[in-house]
Amino acid sequence: MIIDCHGHYTTAPAPHGAYRAAQLAHLSDPTLPPPAPAAIPDDAIRESVETTQLRLMRERGVDLMIFSPQASAMAHHVADPAVALDWARACNDLVHRVVRLFPANFAAACQLPQVPGGPLDDAVAELRRCVEELGFVGCNLNPDPSGGHWTSPPLTDPYWFALFEELVALDVPAMVHVSASRNPSFHALGAHYLNADTSVFMQLVEGDLFARFPTLRLVIPHGGGAVPYHWGRYRGLAARLGRPPLGEHVMRNVWFDTAVYHQAGIDLLYRVVDAGNILFASELHGAVRGVDPETGHAWDDTLRYIDNLALPAEARAKTLETNALRVYPRLTPRR
Repeated sequence: MIIDCHGHYTTAPAPHGAYRAAQLAHLSDPTLPPPAPAAIPDDAIRESVETTQLRLMRERGVDLMIFSPQASAMAHHVADPAVALDWARACNDLVHRVVRLFPANFAAACQLPQVPGGPLDDAVAELRRCVEELGFVGCNLNPDPSGGHWTSPPLTDPYWFALFEELVALDVPAMVHVSASRNPSFHALGAHYLNADTSVFMQLVEGDLFARFPTLRLVIPHGGGAVPYHWGRYRGLAARLGRPPLGEHVMRNVWFDTAVYHQAGIDLLYRVVDAGNILFASELHGAVRGVDPETGHAWDDTLRYIDNLALPAEARAKTLETNALRVYPRLTPRR
């Protein structure tokens, strides 16, 4: 089985986006009627997935995708907790419907109702609802709800501990994933996402999060941001700061994915990071679409890059299946 751990519902039917627009309009002008989530028929959901994500998965030989709401649309910078909760629930319920319609092809990871500086009670409750009631296998965790201004404490701060306690209790991982950038200095896809991946890794190096939560599992997407390219820097900084070696201090609890869109980047990832810490991912249908003119192949056809590595059978199996089943144990009953 080939499991893609990183997909987003970027093709959700238009009425879902219209609901969000109405929600924000009501927030700006409370005299407007409060909107309700869009009534979207199953056929519209089928069409939105069958013509994009599912078609590409079948063409490329991917069996199962962990599917979550569109990351850039989580918009946690909108600082109204009630709006954040309603939006997260609507997004998660829609993804749940995708999984119900295509149970052999998709498993769900949820959006959390985060707001800058706000309490995490709603996030904990929504995580619990999605896992226990809807069968979700994980969540996306935004370390910067402010959208590029980084007003939240690092993930090693006690602010986050109630959420981590729930992740451990439910035995599900979190993928570290920011949303839209509100800072014009940081392009969302080309800077903000990768900044977050890299920054969170350094937070984990500096802190002792996994001493407190030894079974907590975090996925850092997009190949770990800049981390593999600067692996020597992080090893050296860990030593300078009196931290244990990265292998025991961080990498027992952290995995990177293969949403890296060129062969040289994948080659480097595997030279630096153990295959036991790499999850296959494409981020369909996501940031980098279209065809690479140098290769004639789609940028996000990341399985091709794995095939070109000629990995030993055990390492290939880890990347494409067994690591995902270990990190996302609630996937196992699907086999």
